[in-house]
Amino acid sequence: MPDQDSKTSVPAPATSNQMWGGRFERGPAEIMERINASIDFDRKLYAQDIAGSKAHARMLVATGILTREDGEKIQAGLDAVKAEIEEGRFAFRKDREDIHLNVEARLAELIGPAAGRLHTGRSRNDQVATDFRLWVRDAIDRLGAGVRKLLGALLDQADAHAEVVMPGFTHLQVAQPITFGHHMMAFVAMLERDLGRLTDARARLNECPLGAAALAGTSFPIDRHMTAADLGFDRPTANSLDSVSSRDFALEYMAAASILGVHLSRLAEEMVIWTSAQFRFVSFTDAFTTGSSIMPQKRNPDAAELSRAKVGRVIGALNALLIVMKGLPLAYAKDMQEDKEPVFDAADSIELVVDAMAGMVADLTPNAEVLKAAAGTGFSTATDLADWLVRALNMPFREAHHVTGRIVKLAETRGIDLDALSLADMQGVEPRITQAVFDVLSVDNSVASRISFGGTAPESVRFQIRAARGRLGL
Repeated sequence: MPDQDSKTSVPAPATSNQMWGGRFERGPAEIMERINASIDFDRKLYAQDIAGSKAHARMLVATGILTREDGEKIQAGLDAVKAEIEEGRFAFRKDREDIHLNVEARLAELIGPAAGRLHTGRSRNDQVATDFRLWVRDAIDRLGAGVRKLLGALLDQADAHAEVVMPGFTHLQVAQPITFGHHMMAFVAMLERDLGRLTDARARLNECPLGAAALAGTSFPIDRHMTAADLGFDRPTANSLDSVSSRDFALEYMAAASILGVHLSRLAEEMVIWTSAQFRFVSFTDAFTTGSSIMPQKRNPDAAELSRAKVGRVIGALNALLIVMKGLPLAYAKDMQEDKEPVFDAADSIELVVDAMAGMVADLTPNAEVLKAAAGTGFSTATDLADWLVRALNMPFREAHHVTGRIVKLAETRGIDLDALSLADMQGVEPRITQAVFDVLSVDNSVASRISFGGTAPESVRFQIRAARGRLGL
């Protein structure tokens, strides 16, 4: 009968890993292989990995470290590997751990010993840092394009409905009349800042780690400025330790994406509220609603609800990577292999939400009559009355506020709106009030009077639209 040790031990492969096996006599345990491998997710970096390797090979040839003949073989071999991946003919292997070793091993199968010279003057540490920066840079560009599309849809809605009156809310209570165009332009302002954050994040990440090697640089006479320029970076990173140990570029991208997501979630929440039977402020076509399996009357704003929910995944991904990075000493640690999955998932989620929101904004139709009727409820022109008392009667604002409050209470007691009170009713509170007060109590006059910079008056909204289109080129 076998002893207990032989029953519980995990057999290891007889041969060592061909990429790093010189120090090791045996391969890893099966569970070690499973936890160590990242190829199931980092295969998404194949295009960036191959682009970085091609740039590195060109630099090695230019500096005389690699022969031109070997350089040409490497370039052709990498092109062949990329074609295999994109055509679905590439066999990704977990025993080769990651995208770097999978590509390098296949390159060796295709071109022989020349493949082994490609890794001169670099490490997987600077290789993955470069790949990941390239991937995040591409993700920022995709997301920025999506945000611009959404901005265009918001501007179009603002333009078309600059004069449509609706209630503005505080505490989800009717506060003052505004215009639908003004409401749309509020989200334009938010998304412009989001676009600025993405632009800033891209500028900061656009430095190339390639050539930092494992952590200390390399003794080979490489030209890091050449590879940086070749890959579209502004410059090489300045410190080799920082180059391989930092993921703040990914954190900044996800922070910007999370703030963008919060803005989109707030818009999605308003769409959910606005399409309810209790509000009926806007409607969607069948393209962005679903029905019920049991209630035939239902039209559910599922796209808005799912957009609102997916933002939670983006914020969660940011938190996950912050937690991974918070306790790591310099330089590289294997913990950092856990950086990619949350970023990949966050990118997929936020890009989908942006596209869905652009579609919903373009699809919605405001119900102008319902919006205007709602704008007149809740004594929404009370502030206009107070302002009139200040202008017409030279009353201090605090006193005007008190007088207006008494008039509102009178209207509330009678169950009517402010403009339904008689002049005599108002004069019973403040004898100096004249018939002219009724000029400011309509919602149309209220919004038309808000002409201050950034205000809700239609002329102000149209100025905001023109200015935003000029800044954005939309």
